[in-house]
Amino acid sequence: MHQHTLGFCFSVLLLLQAVAAHADYGTALTRSILYYEAQRSGKLPPTQRVSWRGDSGLKDGSDVGVDLTGGYYDAGDNVKFGFPMAFTITMLSWSVIEYKSQLLAKGELRNALHAIKWGTDYMIKAHPESDVLYGQVGEGQPDHDCWQRPEDMTTPRTAYKIDAEHPGSDLAGETSAAFAAASIAFKTYKPRYSAQLLSHAKQLFEFARNHQGVYQSTIPAAPFYVSSGFQDELLWAAAWLYRATNEQMYLDYLESADTGGMHPSFCWDNKYAGAHVLMAKLVLEGKLNTNKCAEYKKNAEEFICSVIQKGNNNVQMSGGGLLYWQPWNDIQYVTAAIFVTTVYSDYLKSAKSTLSCPSGEVTPDELIEFVKSQADYILGSNSKNMSYMVGMGSSYPQKVHHRGASIVSIKKDPTPVTCKGGFDSWFNKDAPNPNVLEGALVGGPDASDAYDDSRSNYEQAEPATANTAPFVGVLARLA
Repeated sequence: MHQHTLGFCFSVLLLLQAVAAHADYGTALTRSILYYEAQRSGKLPPTQRVSWRGDSGLKDGSDVGVDLTGGYYDAGDNVKFGFPMAFTITMLSWSVIEYKSQLLAKGELRNALHAIKWGTDYMIKAHPESDVLYGQVGEGQPDHDCWQRPEDMTTPRTAYKIDAEHPGSDLAGETSAAFAAASIAFKTYKPRYSAQLLSHAKQLFEFARNHQGVYQSTIPAAPFYVSSGFQDELLWAAAWLYRATNEQMYLDYLESADTGGMHPSFCWDNKYAGAHVLMAKLVLEGKLNTNKCAEYKKNAEEFICSVIQKGNNNVQMSGGGLLYWQPWNDIQYVTAAIFVTTVYSDYLKSAKSTLSCPSGEVTPDELIEFVKSQADYILGSNSKNMSYMVGMGSSYPQKVHHRGASIVSIKKDPTPVTCKGGFDSWFNKDAPNPNVLEGALVGGPDASDAYDDSRSNYEQAEPATANTAPFVGVLARLA
């Protein structure tokens, strides 16, 4: 074959690879939103697309006389943990706010809004009075001692709340942020619903401010979702409320509060980087120019510089190039970090600005290139040629640590699965899950890029709603 023909073929191959990668982001976006339907608790709607799931948790809240049906199971278990659920809704809402036009173009905006509303409808029920918020349904340890489909669960469905005498500023603050962000996402499409969400956001912020404490002092979330403090959630909620309302009182709070400095990660427990980025946006737009606001921007940029490996204290990376924080569910930190990097790239571009890192100036396009490297790794461009999103590509985790996915669908076999029987019949079975949990992001590989596809390997093989929520926005931007 002639040299120029070889060159032509190679060019076509590159073009096809680029098109394939482009298409992959779109497919991954569709699946990442579909995943939330598999995590639904409550009475499933006629529009339910994940057909292997059935109704579950239909008596949730009956022990306290409040309807607490609905919402999401947080990961591979059957507990409704309000703290990570609210963060999931905040991040899904932020994804919609920033990338509404891209989601619309891909035909996914309606599905994304449905995913948010499934959470906010539940959160409205969970907030029956201004200073009362139900933050958990189910009990962590008894639930983890059983292996049952949500449709069969026989474990206690105790409802736990915070109130004025038993506060939880972190839980109330994060739920306030979720309501405020969702109110922006729904403003054009459902103005009355948006106003209702904003009212809940305002009440919960006051509750969080006026009755301070960590929620696990009252709600038995330990050891599953223990909060390290609540100052970050108060900042996060205030930043979202200011974005939703433009009311001076929220800016006053942000001006008077401690910015918290630069934090090394962004996740369901640590919102500082998110709050910093929201404030930095206002500085870039020329709307704020105080010393305190400049400090927020500096913190945001230090975090992003460390993520993209151009800071003074960079985030560790695996040998194969994935950002690495810890062995247990590392991907949740990756997706959250690349989401704020993505939105910051767009904020910089709008402001015709660049990012000044200790290692030099970084353009908005260079930020997106880094984001792509991480997204591509997650979707299969890695040494194992394995996608860490279930259902994507030819190779992905088959034995995901997830009760519903690992047990035959109740639609195929309605025989109840008992608490311990589920371990014998399904958990310990050396076979792929009978149901594909499409769009779920598992915890991911270790620092050496190794991954053990085993149902018992919950550190790596368990997906969670907080993993996928930030990735929705990243994929919408890249698709």
